[in-house]
Amino acid sequence: MDTAAELRAERLPTQIYADSEQASVAVAHQIAELIRRKAAAGQMCVLGLATGSTPTRLYEELVRLHQQEGLSFRNVISFNLDEYYPMRPDSLQSYVRFMHEYLFDQLDIQPENIHIPDGTIAQEQVAEFCRRYEEQIRAAGGIDLQVLGIGRTGHIGFNEPGSGAASRTRLITLDHITRTDAASDFYGEENVPRRALTMGVGTILEARQIVLLAWGEGKAAVVKRMVEGDMSDSVPATYLQQHKAVQVVLDAAASAELTRVKTPWLVGKALNWQDAATVRKGVTWLARTLQKPILKLTDEDYNENGLSALLAESGLAYDINIRVFRQLQRTITGWPGGKPHADDTDRPERAAPFPKRVLIFSPHPDDDVISMGGTLLRLVDQGHEVHVAYQTSGNIAVFDDEAIRFAEFVAEYDEAFRLDEQPAEALYRRVADFLHHKHPGQVDSAEVQQIKRLIRRGEAKSACRYAGIPDQNVHFMDLPFYETGRVRKKPIGEADIRLTVELLERIRPHQVYAAGDLSDPHGTHRVCLAAIFEAIRRLQAAQAGWLPDCRVWLYRGAWQEWDVDQIEMAVPLSPQELTRKRRAIFKHQSQKDRPLFPGADQREFWQRAEERNRTTARLYDQLGLPEYEGLEAFVRWKFELPAIESQETDLGTVRHDE
Repeated sequence: MDTAAELRAERLPTQIYADSEQASVAVAHQIAELIRRKAAAGQMCVLGLATGSTPTRLYEELVRLHQQEGLSFRNVISFNLDEYYPMRPDSLQSYVRFMHEYLFDQLDIQPENIHIPDGTIAQEQVAEFCRRYEEQIRAAGGIDLQVLGIGRTGHIGFNEPGSGAASRTRLITLDHITRTDAASDFYGEENVPRRALTMGVGTILEARQIVLLAWGEGKAAVVKRMVEGDMSDSVPATYLQQHKAVQVVLDAAASAELTRVKTPWLVGKALNWQDAATVRKGVTWLARTLQKPILKLTDEDYNENGLSALLAESGLAYDINIRVFRQLQRTITGWPGGKPHADDTDRPERAAPFPKRVLIFSPHPDDDVISMGGTLLRLVDQGHEVHVAYQTSGNIAVFDDEAIRFAEFVAEYDEAFRLDEQPAEALYRRVADFLHHKHPGQVDSAEVQQIKRLIRRGEAKSACRYAGIPDQNVHFMDLPFYETGRVRKKPIGEADIRLTVELLERIRPHQVYAAGDLSDPHGTHRVCLAAIFEAIRRLQAAQAGWLPDCRVWLYRGAWQEWDVDQIEMAVPLSPQELTRKRRAIFKHQSQKDRPLFPGADQREFWQRAEERNRTTARLYDQLGLPEYEGLEAFVRWKFELPAIESQETDLGTVRHDE
């Protein structure tokens, strides 16, 4: 448990869990306890509910508690935060549909107790609807517990920057960043509604308890502003600091920018300065803050910037500097698979066996070359047996006109060479007709999904051939959780894990590379990583004989890069290697020029990748290490999740005073 002194930078009570799974389950059980307590007293339990990817695991656990442990929702009244406007309730992006699919249809909640803003009302009736929504909340006795997420703009509900603490339920214009973030759900920003109905900040603050959830590195910056910053309508979530019973619940990734996590020495936290990782974190922070190479840091630099305890325990700055410098120096290797017949004592990877069997998991059909294309090329060039496993088809990320172009090509190819008596013209006409009449967000027909799947598959094969990977080493897993035809996916299932176990058992790799970035706005990377982790845990439990000789390396780069103090292997890229990596990325032509789902970064994927590689190289250079054109970074997963300190606070009793 952190002391009050250690948490003085935080203005909101904050719990940190190792991952979103643990956090979601914990909150679900606390909500369940509130429902049961209210039911025992003969009272209704009024819940304020949120939508989006953040609370989905929470809702899954509530459903499980109902179906397997008898938790009844007959005494629950719900009020949802918001809804796009205009929006039909049966639309794929509708929050009405979301709530019924993820929660209500699987519970015994009474239909008359469900309240969600109506996206179909006429504009002249909006003001009256919003007034009545507020009245309904008051008539129910007020909200007992409000669940919130947070957007990158700092919005809660759809209360965009500029929303004051007294704002009520209303129609609001969405911020450009919010619409950009929602673009993937609508198959393009141009299809995202410009307005939405939302509870106001004042409405939210009237709830008796508030729980805000945030997952992933992409939320870390705005979480810091909310928890540690001044209250301001430019970040509406900061107004939660006025509330007396609020709790912020984070996974480790979303907490990364909090002072107690990023720079715990600045809040007086007692640290183990004998731990090499802690020392490296402190020293690299100091060097970057002062913009000095590590070997030039002085005793005064340590003492004047909150690191006097490190200096007191470890001696002179000179000795600390050399120790950390050598640690970072040892992360750099041009031999990611291990250098044969070399002393590997201070190298990230083992020299033997050589060559190694290497399995690279790629969530989408281009994450491998985007995130670790230079390393992939090195592994092949250095003689390792490299396999690439594409975990999903990536079919939803193909523009419709690409599908038409390929269908037309097949039709004309068939006609030109007269390959059969039933030309592909009929297929082309069906596909073209479907896409011509397709509504924004409509699920593609099975034929269109298959064409898009084949487009991504062909591009992936082309990139692998360019890298020198034989066709038999390219594996298309098509994990079932992804194959919905929608941006919203199914939860990870037994079939996903089984397919992953089977592939690992078939290849028995000495090295596994997997996407470790949780900032992917669609959540695919997170689910794919969970499948790999669970598969390895099962193999570990089964005592798979090859597993002790296998190392798992996590890459990032598609959405965010590892912090320099976390990096355990850094593979340098020359200008020529960076060019080769770019060419491999270019093989994915359907993603070229403009990706269908760009997320928060509007640049092309090759531009993002190169910028991140060059930024990592510059950081190493600024710390006094050798200068390279680019660096690809990796962190080793040692078959266990990191232990994260958690404040186990009962959400029913938490109180916060400024």
